[in-house]
Amino acid sequence: MARNSTFYARRRLSILAALTGLIASAALFNSPSASAALPTPVSASTARTYLASLTVATENRTGYARDLFPTWDTISGTCNTREWILKRDGTNVVTNSACTATSGSWYSPYDGATWTAASDVDIDHLVPLAEAWDSGASGWTTAQREAFANDVTRPQLLAVTDNVNQSKGDKDPAEWMPSLTSYRCTYVRAWVQVKYYYDLSVDSAEKSALTSYLANC
Repeated sequence: MARNSTFYARRRLSILAALTGLIASAALFNSPSASAALPTPVSASTARTYLASLTVATENRTGYARDLFPTWDTISGTCNTREWILKRDGTNVVTNSACTATSGSWYSPYDGATWTAASDVDIDHLVPLAEAWDSGASGWTTAQREAFANDVTRPQLLAVTDNVNQSKGDKDPAEWMPSLTSYRCTYVRAWVQVKYYYDLSVDSAEKSALTSYLANC
């Protein structure tokens, strides 16, 4: 019960940041030149404050299964979460009546590659589902896990090169970072914001890595 209380309290505390991200996201969604339009994460100083407040705990993956996080909800019209993010993050994206992207281009900020086929792009959960489970989501309801897996308001979902996303897997920033160094500050700020919003813990190696990267932001 205490965790749920903190979860909702932090949702209220971060409402301004959430609204800012939603407004930015909506503007980019409607723009034909949108590219890698992750909602702008909190500032480095705010991320450092958030990080200092996160619980440090050993991770536990017991009982994890990906289908415990229902994905690709309908977000708007016929568009599910994947299709919505593809349209948001792409440039000149054309979709059919089922909201499937038939053309467009996608820039992957993790590696700097640009793709012209949606099949070459994955939608990355910036904080992976397994990582969330390890960090506290095992105690959530299915509805809370579904909200996390389909969150288009926080900086949690991003279109990236498919094999880069697969290489990342469920690794945290102590184990994996984008090869494009210019994106790392954005990445860690987003990571901390998502963990803070959802009241997820960090392990000691993860906190050390985040502290180090944020010091250079």
